[in-house]
Amino acid sequence: MATIDEYVLKVYSSMTQQKEVFEPKVAGKVGMYVCGVTAYDLSHLGHARAAVSFDILYRYLLHLGYEVTYVRNFTDIDDKIINRAKELKEDPLALSDRFCDEYLVDMDDLHCLHPTHQPRVTEHMEQIIKMTDQIIKKDFAYVVDGDVFFAVDKSPNYGQLSGQRLENNRAGERVAVDSRKRNPADFALWKAAKPGEPSWQSPWGPGRPGWHIECSAMSAYYLTHTFDIHGGGIDLIFPHHENEIAQSGAACQESNVSYWMHNGHVTNNNEKMSKSLGNFFTIRQITEMYHPLALRYFLISVHYRSPLNYSVLQLESASEAVFYIYQTLQDCEDGLLPFKEELKESAEQKGKTAKANDDAQKSINKLRKEFQTKMSDDLNTSPILTGAFQDALKCVNICLNMLKKKLQKQQKSVYIQSLIELEKEVKEVLKILGMLSPCTYAQVLMQFKDKALKRAGLAEEDVSRAIEERAVARKNKDFSKSDQIRADLTVQGIALMDLGNETVWRPCVPVQQDQEEPHVADS
Repeated sequence: MATIDEYVLKVYSSMTQQKEVFEPKVAGKVGMYVCGVTAYDLSHLGHARAAVSFDILYRYLLHLGYEVTYVRNFTDIDDKIINRAKELKEDPLALSDRFCDEYLVDMDDLHCLHPTHQPRVTEHMEQIIKMTDQIIKKDFAYVVDGDVFFAVDKSPNYGQLSGQRLENNRAGERVAVDSRKRNPADFALWKAAKPGEPSWQSPWGPGRPGWHIECSAMSAYYLTHTFDIHGGGIDLIFPHHENEIAQSGAACQESNVSYWMHNGHVTNNNEKMSKSLGNFFTIRQITEMYHPLALRYFLISVHYRSPLNYSVLQLESASEAVFYIYQTLQDCEDGLLPFKEELKESAEQKGKTAKANDDAQKSINKLRKEFQTKMSDDLNTSPILTGAFQDALKCVNICLNMLKKKLQKQQKSVYIQSLIELEKEVKEVLKILGMLSPCTYAQVLMQFKDKALKRAGLAEEDVSRAIEERAVARKNKDFSKSDQIRADLTVQGIALMDLGNETVWRPCVPVQQDQEEPHVADS
């Protein structure tokens, strides 16, 4: 494990618009709040990107030795939830509860660690009402017919995060223009109850919270009014996070977040992917056809702040890349299996373990340095799984090939130890990136193959039959037919590989991409 002082972590602050050295308010401890989902439907790739981006940050902070309190909320009561519930003739709270649970299933699939706390709005009405009351008493908000509005004119620094001029401020997509407001830019802290909608008692009458106040109240409850990191998608900078800053500062003058961090959009044909535009794919649609690790690899293949354009070709490439990683790890495990007794003896004879060879050690050192350097530079994951990481995998294969030769015992021990240490370093990188499965290497490879067969519309028996037909064609010297069978399978994302007298198959990027739309399951 790296130590806190070993590498200087820099993160990009949306407030200052530059990278800053990360210095927590309390030495060795980090408080982090990330805006979660509004639970009215299955979550899409934009939600997946936010979750994975901040999961990477969480994992890396833990790796550096910090004690992290990570809070990610659920909005489980909202206009969108109520409207969807009406469409489905379902109770709004039952609907949001169901989609909160579905989101957690997706997060587990994507190997996102569970945050320390996952608060829901409906469980924190006491804190929300209390903060709203504080804001009113400090004359930053006013009551109209049971509604409570925040008076943006009273907030002199309004616009400091987004750069939005107050006169350009609109109510926001979730809030309709209301003539009762003193300023059109004023936003709701509390909404008076409408007939048939869920409501909670408050000093201003029955109602429910506005969108923005919930995060201010819950972050203060779990992390106090001053904490280190507040994160979310770039689309939350305005109005959501801007409004959070204003109302949190109104409730508590000492309110402060050290680093505001935001991940970029996922785009589809270079247009922002969102439910409102109807151009989105749910996480579930993608993981129905592609392994979740392939999706996670795709999501971290571009820097978290950059736009990420979705395409089937990139998912196919990600799938092939992860398969190669796990195949190399499986080969390493298989290659070490015949030396199980020697490894046992070596473990028992402490201090007599051979050292990795120079090339392996150089590869390990290079990977370790490159990983820490890139991650400490605002979590630059995009180059990590190429470069030194790929060199380490090549080094594994070189060592495996050497072990197949006749070697003296000491030489053999060096290559065995090289493989052990290379595998350990590769796994450490995968673990911090959330790419290390709890399943065995063999199970992961089988899962990838099952997904490849599904995309190709084939069964394992179909591929076995094609391999047999190809073997017969080769035996009859009908190489034209043999090549055609192989080519046809490659078009479907199935690559045949001849290993001695045996032919095996593995997933590959389909040679032809006739379709523009991705292979995804119907919603």
